[in-house]
Amino acid sequence: MIKRIKKLIILSGVVVLLFSIGLGYYAISPLKLQPNSQEVVIQPKSGLKSIASQLVVQGVLSEPWRFVILAKLLNKEQYLQAGSYTLNKNVSPYQLLLSLNHGKATQGSITFIEGRTFVQMRAKIAQHDAVKQTLAGVSDAELLKMLGAEYAIAEGLFFPDTFYFDRHTPDITLLKISYDTMQAKLENAWQNRAHNLPYKNSYEALIMASIVEKETGKASERPMIAGVFINRLRLGMRLQTDPTVIYGMGAQYQGNIRKKDLLADTPYNTYTRNGLPPTPIAMPGMAAIEAALHPAETKALYFVGKGDGSHVFSDNLAQHNRAVAKYQLKRS
Repeated sequence: MIKRIKKLIILSGVVVLLFSIGLGYYAISPLKLQPNSQEVVIQPKSGLKSIASQLVVQGVLSEPWRFVILAKLLNKEQYLQAGSYTLNKNVSPYQLLLSLNHGKATQGSITFIEGRTFVQMRAKIAQHDAVKQTLAGVSDAELLKMLGAEYAIAEGLFFPDTFYFDRHTPDITLLKISYDTMQAKLENAWQNRAHNLPYKNSYEALIMASIVEKETGKASERPMIAGVFINRLRLGMRLQTDPTVIYGMGAQYQGNIRKKDLLADTPYNTYTRNGLPPTPIAMPGMAAIEAALHPAETKALYFVGKGDGSHVFSDNLAQHNRAVAKYQLKRS
């Protein structure tokens, strides 16, 4: 009997844990409303169960019970307010609760992804239905002046993350938040950098971080890849990294790099030019910035992809050529 009771207690604990995990995932998962935004109305003097039922009828929720439980657990039940709300398609149940709690329109959200370019960032903002568009026709240089930036090129200056905002927030406001976030995080990381790095300033570290971001397929290898490039800088070797060549090609890049592309000189061709390229080539995330400022201590000067996102690192050209023969030539 005691054993049975213990089993029941353990089983109950497992069920509660799984339910809690599932409810937590539900709370932060986008509802993915169709169309991209939706107007809903909560009737006056509605209780929690009535509100949940109204949201089901209006197509916001698929069923009411998880929303009811979430509101009760978060102690939001007594604070929910009636009114009209504009919901962004990616609003989560938790964000929806907060909106009903404060009696205002649900926040919108936008995610800037590591490794994407500023062109892609601006395009994503311009296509977002919850953002107030004010920058149509404004050049990158003019935009940077509006932000008070000291740089001439916008690439890499903005932090990739998910940002939440009130609907109809101006696009310049979102860019300002992302820009200020990057400057603060970069400065803090720069102040805590490893010693004797071959960078003149934090901007050069940002350039390196963007290269590491584009070169890394396996997150754990970022410090090693940074270590290889730093070793090359110290020895005066060219970085010879394809992502910089691709960036320099711009619209001419069609998915493949040919030998003539590696020989065509541009400011970003690290096969033809020494040192770092003049600007970042993408938005680096925090992990890439940390790798650039805390690289692995290694003697490696080369690396080659294994085809699964990871790399083989080599200390000398002979080792590298063997790795190329093993992992690259056999696949061609």
